[in-house]
Amino acid sequence: MHNRPSVRPPISLTRKVAPNRQSAATLDVDVLRRDIKARWPRPADCLLLRQMSCNPSFGGIGKGHLMREVDALDGLCSRICDQSGVHYKVLNRRKGPAVWGLRAQIDRKLYKQNMQKEILNTPLLTVQEGAVEDLILTEPEPEHTGKCRVSGVVLVDGSTVYAESVILTTGTFLRGMIVIGLETHPAGRLGDQPSIGLAQTLEKLGFVVGRLKTGTPPRIAKESINFSILNKHIPDNPSVPFSFTNETVWIKPEDQLPCYLTHTNPRVDEIVLKNLHLNSHVKETTRGPRYCPSIESKVLRFPNRLHQVWLEPEGMDSDLIYPQGLSMTLPAELQEKMITCIRGLEKAKVIQPGYGVQYDYLDPRQITPSLETHLVQRLFFAGQINGTTGYEEAAAQGVIAGINASLRVSRKPPFVVSRTEGYIGVLIDDLTTLGTSEPYRMFTSRVEFRLSLRPDNADSRLTLRGYKDAGCVSQQRYERACWMKSSLEEGISVLKSIEFLSSKWKKLIPEASISTSRSLPVRALDVLKYEEVDMDSLAKAVPEPLKKYTKCRELAERLKIEATYESVLFHQLQEIKGVQQDEALQLPKDLDYLTIRDVSLSHEVREKLHFSRPQTIGAASRIPGVTPAAIINLLRFVKTTQQRQAAMNESSKTDQYLCDADRLQEREL
Repeated sequence: MHNRPSVRPPISLTRKVAPNRQSAATLDVDVLRRDIKARWPRPADCLLLRQMSCNPSFGGIGKGHLMREVDALDGLCSRICDQSGVHYKVLNRRKGPAVWGLRAQIDRKLYKQNMQKEILNTPLLTVQEGAVEDLILTEPEPEHTGKCRVSGVVLVDGSTVYAESVILTTGTFLRGMIVIGLETHPAGRLGDQPSIGLAQTLEKLGFVVGRLKTGTPPRIAKESINFSILNKHIPDNPSVPFSFTNETVWIKPEDQLPCYLTHTNPRVDEIVLKNLHLNSHVKETTRGPRYCPSIESKVLRFPNRLHQVWLEPEGMDSDLIYPQGLSMTLPAELQEKMITCIRGLEKAKVIQPGYGVQYDYLDPRQITPSLETHLVQRLFFAGQINGTTGYEEAAAQGVIAGINASLRVSRKPPFVVSRTEGYIGVLIDDLTTLGTSEPYRMFTSRVEFRLSLRPDNADSRLTLRGYKDAGCVSQQRYERACWMKSSLEEGISVLKSIEFLSSKWKKLIPEASISTSRSLPVRALDVLKYEEVDMDSLAKAVPEPLKKYTKCRELAERLKIEATYESVLFHQLQEIKGVQQDEALQLPKDLDYLTIRDVSLSHEVREKLHFSRPQTIGAASRIPGVTPAAIINLLRFVKTTQQRQAAMNESSKTDQYLCDADRLQEREL
């Protein structure tokens, strides 16, 4: 146990906490740098750490990209999913590999066990379970913006935990309210009390607070479902792991569990429409998830349609089935009536009713791209507190917040992923520049450069940066990423060097639809672009020097993908360079947009810039309402200021030189 550090007395916003007051915003501490000393008491005997609160799955279209990027930065969730899944599937296979979505059904119990084992065995890390009731706040650091600085947290029992940085990952617990029918209960999750005191502190600090809602479906007894009449879906063979460090997953495809598909029908619509007066959650004006709505919302928005219901297993030895697509908040008895109207569920038994959750979130335009807040120094937000939905979006923010909380303590520059570098960058840039009025979910359509930001190359994009700039990547992972990068470059170079006439390629690989009318030689890299050709067939045709590139399955698959996108990637890289030039133009952190006089900006634009505080010209250009003319004026102001500052620095150097020369002359005399 480390001694408690000495700190200044907290400023007046910190309240005294009654020892017995209930709250359940658990302290979720991820220490990514293992050489940072932890100042926590001993672990609690019983931990809620890493509980899967809602659906038993990870990944999907867009979300699978985030999983790969989190793994590239040495985040844990992808590795744990590879140890805990019961059904692995790559979605969107009919489209190109740039938009494939890695997904897996996860065993809740296994995931929790494996994650706790990993965290509790991390050297120099101690975990304490406790409800956070308040923040310890001290005077701000004068060289940084912000009205105060966080120096720890107050737990519900009145004890304090001091820290150099604090990350809040409150989920749905900030003033959380559970809704079933017309009944409401204060809770952040079924059975857990909400966080009231922490929400009040954040509001008093001046954070802009909003309200969102989400929901979860009822859980059904597996034995009560007639699977024999439903559409069965089996996992992929072979299974594709989430983590770059794993060649395969823990379980063979033949031992994995299937999922089943059924659909709603007009009787479901009828029950929903006849009982809207018994459903306060749907009538609530609070915004819910657009892309994962409740069945009530789907019936209202898309009348007279059949909606998919996926029956997903919750674990290898679990008796529960999760009906994905049936999130609902009707009274419990009506939920059971609705369930039994659906094909295959005629005799279904509802073990736990579905429910809605309404909760506070903080406008994410109040945080920087490093996820540190503008108002409170060294305080970071990650997950649903920023208005997002989903495990994957939360994990992406969590790894970035953890990295930057550590770098902030070490007084090193923040680690920021740009829109041109990853889906994580798109996610955070959207939040910090555009904000959100509904639960934000990641999709491939949000990403401008998705041909470059693929699931297969997340390690090439982020692992090397994570190792050099953030220190969050292990030596083993770094060396593997370097090997893969050099192997890809070498393989592409070799494929470009091998050239034959098209007629010869047709003889070597007859299954390929190669036109023999071409008179010029054709590169092996171009042959690899054909759908029927892979590295195995190329290596059979030209064993030397291609055979060695088939020994690693991942390398062979990535060479195929690189060949597929070679021609379009060149043009996209040129576009990326243009965006990066805009991102390189940094705006002064202490710029007071409301009072600066040397730039022509409307009052509306000044207010938007003041609220979002973009760090680059590129980020400023993406804020709604900031006009192109305003960007040009702002760009001119920044360049003029930089030139003026450079001139002043040069003048200062000249004055210093002359002063030194005079002193030297005086000594000689």
